[in-house]
Amino acid sequence: MSRLLVFQHVAAEPLGTLDPLIRRRGHRIKFVNFERQPEARPNMDRYRGLIVLGGPMNVEEQAARPHLRTELAVIEQALAQGKPVLGICLGAQLLAHALGALISRSAQTEIGWYELETHAEGAADPVMASFGTRLPVFQWHSRTFAIPHGAVHLARTASCAHQAFRYGSNAYGFQFHPEVNQALIERWLGIPAYRTELAEAGLGHDADAIRTRTPDALALMQTRALAAFNRFLDQVGRPRRLQVGPAAALAGA
Repeated sequence: MSRLLVFQHVAAEPLGTLDPLIRRRGHRIKFVNFERQPEARPNMDRYRGLIVLGGPMNVEEQAARPHLRTELAVIEQALAQGKPVLGICLGAQLLAHALGALISRSAQTEIGWYELETHAEGAADPVMASFGTRLPVFQWHSRTFAIPHGAVHLARTASCAHQAFRYGSNAYGFQFHPEVNQALIERWLGIPAYRTELAEAGLGHDADAIRTRTPDALALMQTRALAAFNRFLDQVGRPRRLQVGPAAALAGA
């Protein structure tokens, strides 16, 4: 059975919609939550893929948060082994940094819904193409990555040029949050530190405006994100075959 390694940084930023999808496809998940296990030393040898989630910390905090160095080393190991890697938000920044790219403060913080524009390279990409040429996506970040040398730039928004990249054939970095659902968005909007970040960002919209736009935008993003996640998981390994019992076999006969 294929096993996936997942790096989580805080309880408030889990796999979201990816969790049930991964399990339905028959993959086992090994979580390393660095908020609870900062001294963890995971190794890629036993896993077929790596997913690195978001979090409120930043790549440049490695001195204060040594687990970030651990994560960078494991990402490098996964890349060297040719295993699929998916980085979301902070995870994308860690992936980019492991590939030698600089991480810097964004010219504009993005929190809420923003229009993603897919480049021609993204439209031709087996994973990114699932998002379509234009799509509202959910964002929560104040940092951005440079596109790593040798990587393919896949998508942008008007306020943040570097939204997605692919390195090699199976390592992806997404600055946006395709994994969110309604409950996660509400959870983030309810966390005091997150609310303060939104209020201080000076974006011209507040939590109520985000809530108003969420139902329609989320429904569209989730449909396309499901297709993209399935394409990524295809690279991890084929889904487990379902066991067919005697009753089911007779019914299908």
